[in-house]
Amino acid sequence: MIWGSPWLLLVGLLVPILLVVYILHERRPRPTVTFPSASAFSRLAPRWKRWLRHLPIVLRLLAVALLVVALARPRAVFEEEKIKTEGIDMVIALDISTSMLAEDLQPKNRLEAAKKVANEFISERTSDRIGLVMFAGEAFTWCPLTLDYNVVTNLMDQVEPGTVKDGTAIGKAIATGANRLRSGDAESKVLILLTDGVNNVDQPDPLSAALAAGELGIKVYTIGVGTRGMARAPVQTRFGIRYHKVKVEIDEELLQEVAQRTGGRYFRATSTDALREIYKRIDEMEKTEIDVQHLRRYRELFYPWALAAFILLVLERLLVLTRLRNPAL
Repeated sequence: MIWGSPWLLLVGLLVPILLVVYILHERRPRPTVTFPSASAFSRLAPRWKRWLRHLPIVLRLLAVALLVVALARPRAVFEEEKIKTEGIDMVIALDISTSMLAEDLQPKNRLEAAKKVANEFISERTSDRIGLVMFAGEAFTWCPLTLDYNVVTNLMDQVEPGTVKDGTAIGKAIATGANRLRSGDAESKVLILLTDGVNNVDQPDPLSAALAAGELGIKVYTIGVGTRGMARAPVQTRFGIRYHKVKVEIDEELLQEVAQRTGGRYFRATSTDALREIYKRIDEMEKTEIDVQHLRRYRELFYPWALAAFILLVLERLLVLTRLRNPAL
């Protein structure tokens, strides 16, 4: 509780001063009267009733004290924070070609590691709209921009290779992601593209798609995922799926150029922990703006004090005009 006019509480010092003045007035010497007989005292009221003559001044002083409190305006304070956030529109473009089944990242393979770390990243969002694009030889929207992160993570868990024809269409992935982001009204738009291969689809050209994305104000962060050297991966043979050591080939030069043309950055993830660190760095570079406003509301509490003072004054007047009109009682 706070006070609207706390300086008025100083007026309350008048109450003890008035009380002292009244006590001194009551104790002043009184003229004596000689009675020929004590029989005159027999008609006087009992001692406790004579004390009632002090009740009006007590009620009056209490009323003054309550009025002082009421005039000082006691108020209850309600504080609240109004948080205004400006989110980011973000699309994660994930390579789901069969090469993502290489087992050089944990758990299980590159695709499972990419899904796991992406879901961790998504679960930490608060006001960013997230969308998903999947690509191999073709690219398609797996989830439009949304604030429902449970939907995004559930759809991410359902991603499997083989949904579209095999290949690595980096240009199509950029174009599809940019098309999703272009209609958003967020000031910051980000495309995170993760792949483990070399672009092998001519149209659209990845660099041309990156240039168009940059003109739309979209930053593209590219991630090359896979160890350096050789990795154990499934290979289709005439005898079925066989696992062989295959060379890890990532077109890092292309991915660096794509990121550079849009104001983004290129990262290389050679392990699951490295991939997790990359997402952390992207998160630090693309922070959501938060504007915190402190609001304060008040509720006036002087009404009960003023009402109590009014009641005491009315009671004091009634006593003076009725029962205690004769102070000898």
